[in-house]
This record gives sequence, C-alpha cells and structure tokens, in this order.
Amino acid sequence: MAAQSPRTPSSGRDAGWLMGADLLAVGLAFFGQILLVNALLAEHYGWMVLAIDLYASLFLVVDLGLPTLLARDGANAPHLVRPAVARTYRLQALAAVPFVLLALALRPDRWLNMDAPAWLLVAAGLTAIAHIASYAPRSALRALGEARLEAVSKVVERSVTVAGYGVLVGVGSTSATAFMGAFLLGACAGWLVALVLMLRNAPVGQSPDTLTSLGEDWTSTKHLLFAALPFAITLGALPYVVRLEKFLVAASGGAELAAVFHVAQLAWLAGLVVPAALRSALLPVLGHVRDQPSRYQRELHRALDMCFGLVPYGLFGGYVLVAVLAPFAFPAAYLDGTYGASAVDLFAVLLAGWAATLLATPTYTSLMAGFRSWRFTQFIFAVLLLAALIGYGLIFGVATTNGATLYAAALASSLSAGALLVLSWWMSGQRAFVAQRRDEWWLTALGGSFIVIGLFTQTAWWVLGLPLFAFTPQAWRALRSTLR
Repeated sequence: MAAQSPRTPSSGRDAGWLMGADLLAVGLAFFGQILLVNALLAEHYGWMVLAIDLYASLFLVVDLGLPTLLARDGANAPHLVRPAVARTYRLQALAAVPFVLLALALRPDRWLNMDAPAWLLVAAGLTAIAHIASYAPRSALRALGEARLEAVSKVVERSVTVAGYGVLVGVGSTSATAFMGAFLLGACAGWLVALVLMLRNAPVGQSPDTLTSLGEDWTSTKHLLFAALPFAITLGALPYVVRLEKFLVAASGGAELAAVFHVAQLAWLAGLVVPAALRSALLPVLGHVRDQPSRYQRELHRALDMCFGLVPYGLFGGYVLVAVLAPFAFPAAYLDGTYGASAVDLFAVLLAGWAATLLATPTYTSLMAGFRSWRFTQFIFAVLLLAALIGYGLIFGVATTNGATLYAAALASSLSAGALLVLSWWMSGQRAFVAQRRDEWWLTALGGSFIVIGLFTQTAWWVLGLPLFAFTPQAWRALRSTLR
C-alpha cells in the first residue's frame, strides 16, 4: 500500500475549515454577548468591552510578527515547525516583560474614562497574552495543512467561554470581573488545545539552530527578528484600524455609546471572519509559490473569484440575521434609538465596509506574502492614518448629537475600509491583476452600493444588487479547484 501523502496548505479547503469554525465560534460568541448584555449594566458591559479591546491592542505587538512568518514559511519545511514554535515562544516571553511593566505604570484604562475594577483589568491583560500565545501553534497547524485542527481549538475556546458565562448567569452573578474571568478561561483553553494538537501532529524536527530550510529569514535570531519586524509593527497598529472608531466614540460620548456601537459591530466583526479565514488560508499558499509568478497569479484569481461570489450572500445574509435576531438578543435600548441610533441601522452602514474588506483580501494577502515586508507595514500605517483622520473629522468635527456620533463612526469605518481596498491595489503592485477584472469590479461596486442603500433605507434599491449572485458559479469553480 502506498504511503499517504502528507497534507499541505490549500486555500479553498483550509478557508472552508476556518470559516466554518469561525462562524460557529461567532454564533457562540453572539449567544455569549446576549448573556452579557442581559446580565450586566450598560456601563459595566462597556467596561468589559473596552478593557478587552484596549489590552488586546496594547499587547498585540508582543506577537513580534513571528507567527505570520511561520504561517508563510512553515510549509517549506514541516519537520522544522515544532522548533520554530519553541523559538517563537522564547522571543515572545522576553518581549512581553516591558509591555506588562508599561501597562502597570501607565494604566491606559484611564485614557478612556473607565472606572473599572482592577481585577477586571488584570484578567483582560492576561486574556490578551493567552490569545497571543495561541497564535504560534495555530499558525503551525495551518502551515502543516491542518487548518481543521486549528478550527477545533477555536471552537473549544469559544465553547468554554460561553459555558462559563452560562454558569455565572445561572448563579445570578452580575459581576463584570467574574465574566471577564470566564473569558480568560476560554482563551487559556483554546491556547492549550492548539499547543497540544500542534505537538501531536508536527513531525519531530531538528534543533532550533537548523531552521534555515524554512527560508533565509530563519538563519539567525537577528535575521528572524528583522524579517518579522514589519509584521510586529503592523500587528501593533492593526487592531486600531478595526477598533479606532469605538475608541473615538468612547472618548466623545462615554462607555454607554461605545457599548451601542459595539453591539452594532458584533455581527460586522462576525462577518470579518470570512476575509480573515480566507487570508489565513491564502497566506501559506502564496508564501509557498511566491517565486513562481504564474502559480501566484492563479491563486490570486481563485481567491478573488471566491470573494466576488461571497459578497451578496454576506450583505443579504448578514442583514437578515441581525434584523431578525437582534430584537430577541439585546435589550430594546440598543435598538430603539434610546442612545440616538439603532444598532441594526448602524450595522447596515457597516456592511459596506465589510464588502470592501472582503474584496481587499487577495491584494492584502499578497502584500503579506511578498518579498518586501516593509511595504505591508507602510500599507497598514497609511490605512490607520486615513482612518484616524476620517474618524476624528466625522465624530468630533461633524457630529453634534449622540445619534450623529454613532452614525459618523459607522460611516467612518466603511470609508476606511474603502481606503484599505484601494491602497491594497496600489501598494501590492497588483494593479494589472485588478485591471484584468475591471468589469467585475464595477459590477460589484454598483451592486453592493445598491444593496447597502436599500437595506439602510428599507427601500427596494437592493433589487438592483441581485445580479451579483451571477458570480456564484465561478466562485464555486474556484473553490473546487483548490480542494485536494
């Protein structure tokens, strides 16, 4: 009997596993948010939301960009993945020390008008560190072609978290600190499961001194850190691209308005798992063929076909789910305009940004997989700068009421996503690739705009977006061509 071929990364297959797991995890998270908003006061819920986002943003640079390099290069030498993870952990542990001391000294929670309990803040910081620790083994599993096992770790993490919330609700707890502790427990469970699965499935490798088969960036610690530095800097800035508007809303209107905007963002963030999963699956594939131009372009076109096909399903499906489920899931105050705007209406505005982010996935990932890592860093900082200018200008310069502040934040988010899309075309050097599909881009832009306008205004303009479903067959063909 012939030996079974080892699994290798596949963009369509792996994206399917990761999307499925992420959507299931999002469903569990959505149920968890229902428990939270009904168990906690709006202010206390705002504390928890802001603390999680704040410390996730502060500590993410401890990642050092090393898991991204591992995902990109791991498929080149699967037998070296295990020692690569070990080296990653040693370097990350050293990097964590100054950031922990900085958090203790500066108390950044005070910058956001928070008066949260100290133990809640400690648990939020530990949760951020546990999440960072999970990235290396998950990237290793993806590089080994075992995205299905990475998917298992994600579902375990969310299941443990929601189970913890359920126990606290069952005993009648109203402590935001206790719920934060349940969130920490889930993060630790997800990390440990990913680590164990990686150790069980990674081939036994050589010593960490012989990692050069992964690529020239792994020849020494100095080379490794320098190669990862662009990703480390980028990862330190990247969370603010998503969370910036929420922070600006909190600074302008306080924790209660931030909580309303967070509820609107929940389903939007859930939808972002689709481009994130596709990007995660595409990176090892592009990294493996980046010196083969024809195969590289073929993978980009397959990814774009899948993105075009997903747009109408995400826009219509996301809105229907939120419009139907939100009244059963969240208190009326988040939906009836008590704070100036309905979370459902805000979500409709955010949908435009979701579509732009999805469509940027191929060129965005091309920047990550390319030979010029610093170009990706420049790209993210350019997006962050534009997002800051747009968000600050609309929220502080235009909005004068609570409702206007919330709508300004949603609009700023979508405009920033549009800037991300256009910049990814330009800075990835893939303008010819984009131009080849010019007609499809125009159809998607027009159809997507009609859908968003129709859903937001609750008029029949969305009918003009129905032709986008014509992309479904080519998306299905692209997905099937990647399965092996």
